[in-house]
Amino acid sequence: MAGEGTGDRRPLASRNTRWAQALARRMTALSVMPNQISQASMVMAALAGGSFWLSGGGDGGSRVLFLILAALFCQLRLLCNLLDGMVAVEGGKGEADGPFWNEFPDRVADILIFAGVGYGIAAPGLGWAAAAFAVLTAYVRELGRATGNPSDFGGPMAKQHRMATITAAALISILEVLWNGGSWVLTIALWIIAVGAAVTALRRGFNLIRQLKMKR
Repeated sequence: MAGEGTGDRRPLASRNTRWAQALARRMTALSVMPNQISQASMVMAALAGGSFWLSGGGDGGSRVLFLILAALFCQLRLLCNLLDGMVAVEGGKGEADGPFWNEFPDRVADILIFAGVGYGIAAPGLGWAAAAFAVLTAYVRELGRATGNPSDFGGPMAKQHRMATITAAALISILEVLWNGGSWVLTIALWIIAVGAAVTALRRGFNLIRQLKMKR
């Protein structure tokens, strides 16, 4: 999130926690640049998506392991998303190409994670649908900013909501593995994300149309 302005940032309660501020200060003191943290988020997303995919072919213990790893890497993706902005803004290490690395890795991450889930549960179409609607929510937000309006980070299925949903689904699926070995939890989670992201994109779109009309 390098180069992100302080007045147009996603509101995150975790940004004000002591552990996040301490970690951001530590990263700022090192030679790590915010763009590198943004790039690392794509690696975490690839590992999460791969873990979800492999969990579909796993059996018993291996499937549980891959689900735990998937949940962990989803949260590490979010940690990267948190730290890159803090190092760039609070740490004063923003770079000229920061706006690109602010957005591009997040779109790649959404695709990798949700497509990975879809292939893992043998429903690739559903996974790609969730990924497409997730990208669409960001497109509408950035379209608003491009037309001179504030970024709309509203839900019901913004990035943090999507990651919370899929992380919770991965952990709950561990119980499902021990019970009957099905994949209903992840399937339902993908449907919630896909439909919720579609509603989010529409809601943001209607908000943007209203704002544009008010300027006339």
